[in-house]
Amino acid sequence: MDISAKMKLNNKVEMPMLGLGVFKSSQGYQTSNAVKWALEAGYRHIDTAAIYGNEDSVAEGIRESKVLRKDIFITTKLWNEDMRNDNQLKAFERSLLHLGTDYIDLYLIHWPVQGKIKESWKVLEKLYEEKRVRAIGVSNFQKYHLEKLFAKANIIPAVNQVECHPKLNQQELYDFCRGYDIALESWSPLGGSHGDLLDNQVLKQIALNHGKSVAQVIIRWNLQRNIIVIPKSVHKERIIENAEVYDFSLTQEEMDVILGLNENRRFGADPDKFDF
Repeated sequence: MDISAKMKLNNKVEMPMLGLGVFKSSQGYQTSNAVKWALEAGYRHIDTAAIYGNEDSVAEGIRESKVLRKDIFITTKLWNEDMRNDNQLKAFERSLLHLGTDYIDLYLIHWPVQGKIKESWKVLEKLYEEKRVRAIGVSNFQKYHLEKLFAKANIIPAVNQVECHPKLNQQELYDFCRGYDIALESWSPLGGSHGDLLDNQVLKQIALNHGKSVAQVIIRWNLQRNIIVIPKSVHKERIIENAEVYDFSLTQEEMDVILGLNENRRFGADPDKFDF
């Protein structure tokens, strides 16, 4: 396995297992530089969203990298207010414009907005059928959200992107998604700015065993679970370091120890209680 490793989604589209996330990356050079550095380091998967306000900066980073669009897997997301206001198609067109592209590789419903999932999914299905998106999926969906969607959907989501890290390992959701051939993708894999994962003594010891950083161990743990992972950084050396996870493997014992750190603890918003 190397940085070019891909997962074949349930519609046969291949998605890079490792990507760069740009949540909370500032509009402008901070995001464009991060994207350019990631692509120069071998990343071929960039994850953004309309609400991040940096889609045009992602596009700038791609242009500066000189990597061909066809070789880059771009994910963006449909925001909640656009779902509530029935602006799903307009939102998609706006994202295309900001990203400077005529198609999206993966388009996700960002949050399970009550009463708007069915209509929004129908729009995504239409975009997929028109080949304007290569794959469609969801983000922050719990098991019961997916079950409700299945009752109305013609197409099963290809991906469910959720908060996932050693304190919230999402094993039950992972097993459920696997039963439907839905890929699980981890956002905030390192715990985000409010987390304490990088100071965890168990993870520090495992990192020491391999001569790696805690961040690299966590990223590797996700990859070995067959979970797509999108660590965020705006620092060139960290972006490069986060990709240097293919020259070691965690033992089964280490994998199990990390799995045992689970506390069902969220550092981000709760999909059952979000108010935005």
